[in-house]
Amino acid sequence: EFPTHSVDGEEEKMGKSNYVWVCDPVDGTAMFARGIRTATFSLALVLDGTPIVAVVNDVFSDKLYTAVYGEGAYCNGERIYVNDLPMIDKRSVGHYDMFPGSSFDLYPLVSEIGKSTYLVSIGSVVRACMSVANGGFIFAIFPGTLHKNCDIAAAYLIVTEAGGIVTDFNGNHQRYDQSINGAIVSNRVVYKEVLDLIKEKVDK
Repeated sequence: EFPTHSVDGEEEKMGKSNYVWVCDPVDGTAMFARGIRTATFSLALVLDGTPIVAVVNDVFSDKLYTAVYGEGAYCNGERIYVNDLPMIDKRSVGHYDMFPGSSFDLYPLVSEIGKSTYLVSIGSVVRACMSVANGGFIFAIFPGTLHKNCDIAAAYLIVTEAGGIVTDFNGNHQRYDQSINGAIVSNRVVYKEVLDLIKEKVDK
């Protein structure tokens, strides 16, 4: 359909264009391989570094998340929004990812932030980001860098269109047609608190 567009998949890349289809066909591969049903399919169309169309298919719960730039975020056709909860012990839930080879050590951060909110790691950052977008989680913290734009590109658009904030670990906007510098995916209430804790506790 779009022969001039390029593709940036987690497993392979094709072409070079300012229009890039960024795809993670199975986010949460380790969980999927073990029969834990949190894996998702993620696809974004990125124009000059910015996602403009996004789809996340949560096949195990039969939920299709979609967003078009400037038109809101949806789950199965119904509008979704981030929540407005602060970090209030067990009434709020946050997500973190840690994996071998990560450029960032999140242990000091997790130890500190876990004093203020309930923390989980479900094995799929895309699925966790959808929980931020639909008001379930207050944040998701992702330490990925090299070629990890494939994990966050679609989530960026869906979460921001749902009213949330997505930046790198320094609080900056980043391109999603190249490697990233971690990701803070958050509602607007706790974003600054999470960012400040990352700056304090995570060596970059």
